[in-house]
Amino acid sequence: MKTPCIRFVFAVMMIFGLPSLVFTQEKLKIAVIPKSNTAIFWKSVHQGSKLGAVASGRVELLWRASSKDDDLQEQISLIEQSVNDGVSGIALAPMDKEALAGAVAKATKKKIPVLIFDSALKGTPGKDFLTIVGIDNKKGGNIAGQEMAKLLGGRGKVVLLRVKVGNPNIMSREDGFLETIAKYKEIRVIEKNHFVSGTAEEAAAECMKMADKLNEADGVFCSYEQSTIGMCLALRNLNLAGKVKFIGFDTPALALEALKKSEISALVAQDPAQMGFLCVKTLVDYIHGKKIPSKVNIDVRVITRENLNDPDIQKLLALPSMTE
Repeated sequence: MKTPCIRFVFAVMMIFGLPSLVFTQEKLKIAVIPKSNTAIFWKSVHQGSKLGAVASGRVELLWRASSKDDDLQEQISLIEQSVNDGVSGIALAPMDKEALAGAVAKATKKKIPVLIFDSALKGTPGKDFLTIVGIDNKKGGNIAGQEMAKLLGGRGKVVLLRVKVGNPNIMSREDGFLETIAKYKEIRVIEKNHFVSGTAEEAAAECMKMADKLNEADGVFCSYEQSTIGMCLALRNLNLAGKVKFIGFDTPALALEALKKSEISALVAQDPAQMGFLCVKTLVDYIHGKKIPSKVNIDVRVITRENLNDPDIQKLLALPSMTE
């Protein structure tokens, strides 16, 4: 009879559709360094990486999150701390594709493998770092554009809310969205140069500054979690919630509740829990001498009111609500 712990590990493997992992006698120390710990997205990555550590056997997970998502020096310090601690491997979501390259190079020089996830890093997979785990961000933007065109029936006025910080993965989503929308001659983008960053409340305050554009818009696209929440709050304040076709990115609780109320039309969802799981699994596989791919792809899904209760969607949404 399997013990409760073993049953739990087997259940984790079944959830992610992954083969059983080889348990090792040597305990590995894996440091996971996200951009911050402020968004539900990163908390979900944390849950997935904890499950990856359990499923991988003797792994000690070191979750090291910056207090803000734009504090480059703090993230560099966390990498240096991990190197000094002699960790077995590092999974890093870089805040900046160039600024973190030097710290990663120092880690690899110390023979510590570094895996990149969520955002790109300057360099070549397999040479400057192991691999990258994440979605095809441009494709995610393309999918959002297709969904918007469908919701608008191929015609209308659209607002794109951009990220202020030079975040390459989010910018790729925005580029993908604009690329797809450009194919529809009767859809006009009336705002694409309004930028936000910071907390959801700060994003909401910025959104209020373009009230005239939002009143004119038939559709709105937001490319990441905090801007999605901020826009939702702003549309409520402007009495526009539910009147504008609104597509957001990621699945924080507020956005899911807004989706149920038809205040949000659709959410483009990543699977951050699977991302965290595969970061740990891939690092452990590499350390054990297994061949790993140069890119580990995470699919995106479009969530609507109609498919919200589908088993596959509920599985994707299940882990973020777990207590830490």
